[in-house]
Amino acid sequence: MSAKTGLKHYYFEQVTACEMCGDPVSGHKVMGQRLNVSQGLSPKTKTGISVSVMRCKKCDLIYSQPMPIPVDFQDHYGIPPEDYWIADYFTTKPDYFSEEIRNAKELLPFSPGMTALDVGAGLGKAMISLAAAGFDAYGFEPSKPFYERALSKMNIDPANLKLGMIEDMDYPDRSFDFISFGAVFEHLYHPAASLEKAMRWLKPGGIIHIEIPSSKHLIGKIINFYFRLRGVNYVTNLSPMHTPFHLYEFGLKSFDELSKKLGFRIERHFYHVCEIVFIPKIFHPLLTSYMKATDTGMQLTVYLKR
Repeated sequence: MSAKTGLKHYYFEQVTACEMCGDPVSGHKVMGQRLNVSQGLSPKTKTGISVSVMRCKKCDLIYSQPMPIPVDFQDHYGIPPEDYWIADYFTTKPDYFSEEIRNAKELLPFSPGMTALDVGAGLGKAMISLAAAGFDAYGFEPSKPFYERALSKMNIDPANLKLGMIEDMDYPDRSFDFISFGAVFEHLYHPAASLEKAMRWLKPGGIIHIEIPSSKHLIGKIINFYFRLRGVNYVTNLSPMHTPFHLYEFGLKSFDELSKKLGFRIERHFYHVCEIVFIPKIFHPLLTSYMKATDTGMQLTVYLKR
């Protein structure tokens, strides 16, 4: 099945089992609907094509059913970086990616010349920070405009950066000590298969870093409750057909279950509160404290060891 939404042309892939734990979808919860446009707080006034948003009862993965896949990947990510980010994004700062590097060095343990791979490298800023920290840094980027700006504006060595999607990438087995999926994993149509591939590229004892939206996010639950009070069957989770094109939200259980198949360990994990939207600022301090205390922030970060 295919459909054209605005200028984007999709085909729809029916999901039969949880991407992370393999649980059949027949027992999963239907959370509501998600439109192909930004819904705001009044989705009832919007029109468009919607997909169902589902939650796996076994591992808490949130996903769309069916999964909309663009016929042309560049419809999602082919826009120029100048349109996607402010001009300041083309500057590098000494502390960029510093927390991730610190954790990686502690978990490896680090020695100069270790190899790192940045999946979805964007403009190559994490590669620059990794190289400055003593890694031999490589990466690949699926967006052609971002790839081109990484070479022309950020002076990334073309020998270290490839153009393409992870499904099309190939590196020798056991090539890297550290692999990062920073704000990438939720954009992959088959993240479990992508992680399995990355595990083959990882050296024994190596570390994989992944940052993803958390399926436990408190603000999302509050907004969904608000929608119910207004009598609409919409949810705020995901954005599979509009920016930022998030296809999944993950629970820590998602990685617990997948570890049984792929043979990795969760060495560290953190929840981050991030930005609070749609809620009056007077409530932000209370909500921030509660999310920190209950691990219900927006973002989950995991460090996996082979």
